Amino acid sequence: MLIPVILSGGSGTRLWPLSRELYPKQLLPLVGKGTMLQETLARVAGVEGLGSPVVVCNESHRFLVAEQILEADIKPRAIVLEPVGRNTAPAVAVAAMAAVSDLPKGGSDSDPLLLILPADHVIRDVKAFRAALEIGRKAASEGKLVTFGVVPNKPETGYGYIKRVNGAGPAYGIDRFVEKPDLATAKSYVESKEYFWNSGMFLFRASAVLNELRELAPKIYEACAQSVTAAKRDLDFTRLPTKEFSACPSDSFDYAVMEKTKLGVVVPLDAGWSDVGSWSALHEAIPADGDGNVVLGDVLTADSHGNYLHATSRLVAAVGLQDHVVVETKDAVLVAPKSRVQDVKELVNQLKKQGRYETSLHREVFRPWGSYDSIDNGQRFQVKRLSVKPGASMSLQLHHHRAEHWIVVSGTARITRGEEVFLLEENQSTYIPLGTKHRIENPGKIPLHIIEVQSGGYLGEDDIVRFEDRYGREGEK
Repeated sequence: MLIPVILSGGSGTRLWPLSRELYPKQLLPLVGKGTMLQETLARVAGVEGLGSPVVVCNESHRFLVAEQILEADIKPRAIVLEPVGRNTAPAVAVAAMAAVSDLPKGGSDSDPLLLILPADHVIRDVKAFRAALEIGRKAASEGKLVTFGVVPNKPETGYGYIKRVNGAGPAYGIDRFVEKPDLATAKSYVESKEYFWNSGMFLFRASAVLNELRELAPKIYEACAQSVTAAKRDLDFTRLPTKEFSACPSDSFDYAVMEKTKLGVVVPLDAGWSDVGSWSALHEAIPADGDGNVVLGDVLTADSHGNYLHATSRLVAAVGLQDHVVVETKDAVLVAPKSRVQDVKELVNQLKKQGRYETSLHREVFRPWGSYDSIDNGQRFQVKRLSVKPGASMSLQLHHHRAEHWIVVSGTARITRGEEVFLLEENQSTYIPLGTKHRIENPGKIPLHIIEVQSGGYLGEDDIVRFEDRYGREGEK
């Protein structure tokens, strides 16, 4: 059996303002109809002997991840929630332990192959990817720890490299791993044909990787074993305990295991791979028009060439623009030369220092029950547009500092207000006084849309006390 392990814990700040801490790039449809997480799952669909996937993600992304997996019509073996980020070695360790925890001992599938895939990569040639997968599968079945090395098509200073040992292949021994080189060194690597880009994708038996973790990274192994033992099932999630997992050293799987193991091999991968680590990389990953522009959304151009132009909520027009990135969202606009897109992270750092929400949230914020969009605000008031999914329910809650007025735009709402429970139809409204317990439910078959007008001395999202919540979020924020 082959179990895909999808690592979905990154924040993707280099693709700001589309990618944000609470809605990162792997959860966005950047290169296709599906999100990058969904495209990663689809890439292995239909592979012989495929088991249900294990997904490792940040706890704050759990409902978005679960919903996207559900949309892909996939039943995961586990969705493992990391309370804090600890890099890829602990993520691989807890995934391997979770993958085998419920398998019958001694059975033919008791020691499955684990295919480690980051959720935010692009692979254009799926056929070539699967061919490399089969080569790796044979080596992994023989006890090897396989990494996939991308055949470089240009000198690249933004990737680490893997040097192979000379041999017949198709799986080569690993001579060494190399950190990101300067341009001259990268050119020599490409010309030698002995180096590959380090993709961060791996394949091995569960027993092999756990044995190597136990021997080569014992502190990581022990902390992860304690975390998995103390983990609790919560809805569809495996929730790792904060105390035990926070004690785990933070380290990459490359450094903790692959650079030290004697079992490592590298399989060449020439499949149009990209880790989409910047706006310029995303520009290269998407087919351009005749002027070299990648145009997404409502965009007009005149005498503009080689640009990435992305509009999400309004018209973007470019005249005489060359080799730039322009990304528009409801609450931010990025304009940068493609040669400077690596500096986007400096803007994110500035926003964090200023305490601004744009680093973590979009103006439209997604919740397990639907979403809300803050469409206007001023002194002592705020207006939001709420969208509640069919069958979904907000928590039973109250606010200490604000009152709310709700107007149903479309759909039907079941309202709890204090001791009252009643229905509101289209064009009907109600008022929720300050300090009153309340809840919105959508009992219908279509989305419910409500305009919410808040008024009060403090309108922050942390003024919520939850009494009942089907998503496990009870308590005061």
